[in-house]
Amino acid sequence: MAYEELSWSSDGQRCPIGLDRSGSGPSVLMLPALSSISTRREMAALQARLSGSFTTIAVDWPGFGELPKPRVDWRPEIYDTYLDYVLSRVVPDPHAIIAAGHAAGYVIRHLAVHARATSRAVLLSPTWRGPLPTMVGGDRAIFGRLARAFDSPRSGALLYRLNVNRPVVAMMARGHVYSDPGWLAGQRMQEKLAVARAPGARHGSARFVTGRLDPFRSRDE
Repeated sequence: MAYEELSWSSDGQRCPIGLDRSGSGPSVLMLPALSSISTRREMAALQARLSGSFTTIAVDWPGFGELPKPRVDWRPEIYDTYLDYVLSRVVPDPHAIIAAGHAAGYVIRHLAVHARATSRAVLLSPTWRGPLPTMVGGDRAIFGRLARAFDSPRSGALLYRLNVNRPVVAMMARGHVYSDPGWLAGQRMQEKLAVARAPGARHGSARFVTGRLDPFRSRDE
């Protein structure tokens, strides 16, 4: 597995992004879910299985992953631009795209405009709405203000620590993330906590949870 680091910018802020490349053959782009604890490394086992026949490229999303992140008002337009960059500059004309969670929604958005970007799309547990809007049955005006509250260097960082910590991550994993409730423990838990605690992680995480990064505004859309 070869590690690379993309140098990408958004809103005038440099955002380093991790990428893992493995195998040889036709290229397969692998996009992880958007989540407080998700990274491209969740694709590693699948990469290992496919690398005998394909060149697999797993890449993080801006604002997520284990690298430090800048303070940016992350929003769907940024992710559309980023995916266009990946599919034009990093992995052009992939044999297939494999995308999980909200990443699947962004791939659908992209293919609706660029139908020939790939002929094969595999959507793993596709989602279109963030956790908080899903819990209350729809978006609320206060969610935007709540997401911005996490940007404050002091109160925002404290609010984030109160909402994203070991007990909360464990509860989340048991409730709706992993099919085996006991899978996230020991070293795996430490790795996930490191992702959640990366500098600047709260900006993207808060916007995902509050639905600011939803690729669609309704099921019909």
